[in-house]
Amino acid sequence: MSWIDIGHIDDIPLRGARVVKTPVGCVGLFRTGEAEVFAASNSCPHKGGPLSEGIVHGQKVTCPLHNWVFDLNTGAAIGEDGRIATYPVRLDAGRILLDGAAVGKRSAA
Repeated sequence: MSWIDIGHIDDIPLRGARVVKTPVGCVGLFRTGEAEVFAASNSCPHKGGPLSEGIVHGQKVTCPLHNWVFDLNTGAAIGEDGRIATYPVRLDAGRILLDGAAVGKRSAA
């Protein structure tokens, strides 16, 4: 894995989100707990809604346009036929590390 430091966890409000630009487009970072962050596509497959502007609840995010709910662990839409890409992310001394190799691999799929 090729970990990229993309910021401190405190840069994202609790139950909030932030967007980072990558070679494959924008990736949303979703802070679901004091020390828990998920990385996923920022675009809803339904109408392209910006998921980082949605509501973060539990380990899910709700699209701000049409209320589709996505599980941030799997990327699966709940109750709908859809999915968003998810990316490996980890914390190291409060720094958020995104697996750059996995993000690049998703673009080839």
